Amino acid sequence: MFKSSHARRFKSAHNSAVYHCISRTINGEKLFGDAEKEMLRKHLLQVAEFSGVQLITYAMMSNHFHVLVRIPEQGTISDAELVRRYKALYPSPTPHRQVHIDVMAEILKANGEDAKKLRESLLRRMNDVSEFMATFKHRFAIWFNRSHKRFGHLWSERFTSTIVEGGGHFALQMVAAYIDLNPVRAGLAKDPKDYRFCGYAEALAGNKALIRGLQIAVNSEGQVLNTDEKILSTYRLRLFGKGVNAKRGDPKAARISAEDYAKTAATDGELSPAERLHHRVSWFTRGLVIGSSAFVSEHLERYRKSTRRRQHLAPRPFEEKDTSSSSWNGLFSLRRHG
Repeated sequence: MFKSSHARRFKSAHNSAVYHCISRTINGEKLFGDAEKEMLRKHLLQVAEFSGVQLITYAMMSNHFHVLVRIPEQGTISDAELVRRYKALYPSPTPHRQVHIDVMAEILKANGEDAKKLRESLLRRMNDVSEFMATFKHRFAIWFNRSHKRFGHLWSERFTSTIVEGGGHFALQMVAAYIDLNPVRAGLAKDPKDYRFCGYAEALAGNKALIRGLQIAVNSEGQVLNTDEKILSTYRLRLFGKGVNAKRGDPKAARISAEDYAKTAATDGELSPAERLHHRVSWFTRGLVIGSSAFVSEHLERYRKSTRRRQHLAPRPFEEKDTSSSSWNGLFSLRRHG
């Protein structure tokens, strides 16, 4: 690992680089409750989609956040993909923003000098850790100041970053576990799965992008895992192993009890169908809807009529390959994508 506030200046020996990024609030003030952490999470997923970076995991805390991301080399990006990525920043665009998106598409289609400048402007903001973090922090700061009727700086620093060796090195797994164990270290949860605002909990809830992110971490020791269930169970086992082996006597150490580790090891990190169901229900249904497809659709239609929002909402089935538990059959939830 190499730590630096300007770590992106050091090029990886591979075709892509992985960064552990941290940013704190001004004076370390504890400004973020659940609503703010949820908005941080949403902005993170939106900006990652726009920037073309791959999230491995994250943790949103009361006065700082951790993000572990893979920045791939920038390949050829079509105009349609540029527009799609830009739209990811505005999943529910205002009429004015929609006009702006439509104009962008027309400029690119015309393929003149303005299209060239627009492409260059958008591409400069993609596949770059500094641009990714700047966009993420700036967008959230605007939302935070407006919603809390405040002004001035929110963040105490640009951000700090560490280049993490991937390509089969255990360092990547170690850093991922360190991030997901933050809520345990802070005394906010005994099990990272029970802390909504970390990457492991969201991956366990079914976010495919974050499952693919954790796949990078668990495969970092050379063991190639391809199924979602195996990725999650292997990561959980290694996560608990890092926690139970935390340095004793260190008040900052993330402690997993020996008893909890033994239970996890006995099942090879797999959760029972009942535990998975409980986790997904608790993760997806805070302020949303759960029930049959017809029930969720009925409430979705009411929501659309009252808000006039028609994008990025849909009844989603609880996907589970283990059909031995009848509790999953016919169960849907209503949630925003990202």
